[in-house]
Amino acid sequence: MATKPLIKALTEAGIGSRRRMTDAIKQGKVKVNGAAAESFNHLVDLAKDHIQLNGQDVSLQPDTVICLLLNKPVGVVSTTSDEKGRGTVLSILPDNYRRHRLYPVGRLDIDTTGLLLLTNDGALTYRLTHPKFEYEKEYLVAIKSKMTIQEIQQLQRGVPLEDGMSYPAKIREISQPPFNYSVIIHEGKKRQVRRMFEYLRYHVTALKRIRLGNLTLGNLKEGEVRRLTTKEISALLR
Repeated sequence: MATKPLIKALTEAGIGSRRRMTDAIKQGKVKVNGAAAESFNHLVDLAKDHIQLNGQDVSLQPDTVICLLLNKPVGVVSTTSDEKGRGTVLSILPDNYRRHRLYPVGRLDIDTTGLLLLTNDGALTYRLTHPKFEYEKEYLVAIKSKMTIQEIQQLQRGVPLEDGMSYPAKIREISQPPFNYSVIIHEGKKRQVRRMFEYLRYHVTALKRIRLGNLTLGNLKEGEVRRLTTKEISALLR
């Protein structure tokens, strides 16, 4: 009998992100054999148990594992649906990928462009988003003026944010109009890069993520997507 904790089974099957599934279980939206699940660690039999989410049957057997690299444009939200009717990262995918249960790996702000992964592999999502694995994220930043050496050093050491000190970052000046700074972090706080610059009273006019771990955006145009190869996924996880 192949059993797994419910939360792990749901995320690995690509039903949804760990956060989304955690919320669903807390809210009583997940049923196992007709009864609301009371624990994230409830053991389920992948072959026999009947699982429902919001009254709909779900399969714990994952689809073929897919991982897409998207160059997210401005104005698109990094969610699977949006109450305000805005375009989502799923809505701009080619038709042949929309039938798969894909979810974004982390998020980019609506005004931020660049590298965003989408996958149906919960284990991959967990690995790439959990802080303990410390994947570097590189951003290009545009501000209207030049920072002083002291300000750069402040960002490199870490600055106080509402949710705690930012970890040390790598900052360097670049010349890639409109971008004039490169920032490398390995945290995933909400709007972190923008808030780091706001602390020094700089308004970020453009922000683009170009790298996650050893995976780069390359020449992919805004709005375009490509599927990662098995070799690229393996290299990313190393």
